[in-house]
Amino acid sequence: MRRLLTIVLTMMCLCVAEAQEFRCTVQVNPQKLMTTTQGYESSDKKVFETMKQAIEDFVNGRRWTNLQFEQQELIDCSIALILNSRTSATDFGAQLQIQMRRPVYNSTYTTGLFNYIEQGTFNFSYNETQPLDFDIGNFYSVLSSTLAYYCYIMLGIYFDSYAPNGGDPYFQMAQQVVQAVDDSKFAGWNSNNGRNRYWFMENHTNSAYAALHEAYYDYHRMGLDMMTKDQPKARQAVIESLRKLQTVNKKKSNLMSVQQFVDVKIQEIVSIFTPAPAQEQKQVYDLIKDISPINVVKLKDFNTK
Repeated sequence: MRRLLTIVLTMMCLCVAEAQEFRCTVQVNPQKLMTTTQGYESSDKKVFETMKQAIEDFVNGRRWTNLQFEQQELIDCSIALILNSRTSATDFGAQLQIQMRRPVYNSTYTTGLFNYIEQGTFNFSYNETQPLDFDIGNFYSVLSSTLAYYCYIMLGIYFDSYAPNGGDPYFQMAQQVVQAVDDSKFAGWNSNNGRNRYWFMENHTNSAYAALHEAYYDYHRMGLDMMTKDQPKARQAVIESLRKLQTVNKKKSNLMSVQQFVDVKIQEIVSIFTPAPAQEQKQVYDLIKDISPINVVKLKDFNTK
C-alpha cells in the first residue's frame, strides 16, 4: 500500500514488476437473449465466452499509463454486459455497468470509486475472429472505444483520489477517445444526446468544475485514508469534499459527475457520520439535501436540528 501511494503521488515509475494497471473481472450475461426471436443456441456459448475473454484481455493486458504496477497494486474493477438483443450474428444490444474500487490506507477496507450504469441500450458489434484494436485518436469499433473511454475515466478518478488533479492526463485521454468517434453514426458520444459519455467526460475536463477534482482528493486522501489516524479531522475533510461538490453544483445543477459521486458514496457517508456529533450530521444533511435531494432520505436518522 505504501508503494502504491508513492507511485500515485509522485507519478514516477518505482517498481520493476511486469504488470498492467487493471485487475478487471468481466461478466457477459446472455440470459435475456433466450426470450428474443434470435433465440439462444448452444453454439452461441463459445461466442459469449470469447467475448468475455477478449474484453478482459483488452482491459487487463493493455498498457494505459507509463507507470508500472506490481500485482498487489492493480486497480480492481468490473465490467458487466447484460445482453438484451441480437440483431445479427455480430450485432448486440446490452446494458453496460462499470465498477471500480480503491483500497483505503492502513486498513482492509475498500471504497467504491465508480459505479455507473449506462442509460439506454449499449449497441455494439463483436466478431470473435477479429481482435479488439485501439489506439488513441483513431476509431476501430464502438466496443473498443467504449472500453478505452471507461478505462481512462477510471484512471482519472483513481489518480484524482490520490493526488491533487492527478487524473488530468487520463481525462484528457478520454476526451481524445470521444473526439475520435463519429458521433453522427454512433449513439452515446454526441453532445446533443443528453446524459452520455460525452457529458461525463466534459464534466471532468471543464475548468469550471475544477472543484470536482478537489472533492475526489479531499474525500479519499485527506478523509478516508486518514480515518485510522484522526477521525474528527478526517470527517472534516469529507465534509469539505461535499462543500466542493456543492460549489460545482452551484455552477450547474444535476451534473452527471456530481450525482455519480454521491450515489456511490451515500451509504459510506451514512456509516462515517452516524457516530459523529449532531453538528456534523446537520452539516452533511444540509449539503446532501442541496447537492442530491434524492439521496437525502438515506440520512433520515441524522440529527438535523
